[in-house]
Amino acid sequence: MKSFVCSTCGETHDGLPTDHAWKLPDVVWAIPENERPNQAKFNSDLCQFGSSFFIRCLLKLPFNEQSDYYGWGVWVEVQEPDFYRYVELYDKDGSDEPAVSGTIANSMPGYPSTLGLPVMVQFQNSTSRPAVHMPGVSDHPLAAEQSTGIDNRRYHEILVATGSIGGP
Repeated sequence: MKSFVCSTCGETHDGLPTDHAWKLPDVVWAIPENERPNQAKFNSDLCQFGSSFFIRCLLKLPFNEQSDYYGWGVWVEVQEPDFYRYVELYDKDGSDEPAVSGTIANSMPGYPSTLGLPVMVQFQNSTSRPAVHMPGVSDHPLAAEQSTGIDNRRYHEILVATGSIGGP
């Protein structure tokens, strides 16, 4: 059985990684580290860079050949009022709120360009990151995978693309 060292907690876990996340939106990550705190305000869930507002979310791809899902921990740029509504609801259950529109703020490996891809964000309860849903009309491969799921071959391709495991 394979195992991996978690980049978040530093511990070794059995099995293969079932998620990949970014610490910041790409535009903020590109700022030299020593300048970032002067140019952007951020923590592990929220980020403001100038007039841009970002929320860290979870985009789930269901597995077809095993239980559970692969989770992409992406940042989504949202409108300022939606950002502050999320901040208001941060410690509450926001799952009854209407979904808000946004755009993916990370380039996801193994896909055609995802930066700026339109999505819908559904706030969750206080212990879960907001859920990202691809619009049903999107012809992006990510939308198809979210709708129909991924098989083990595609899961392996994602793990290779993210650098979680070596290639063939």
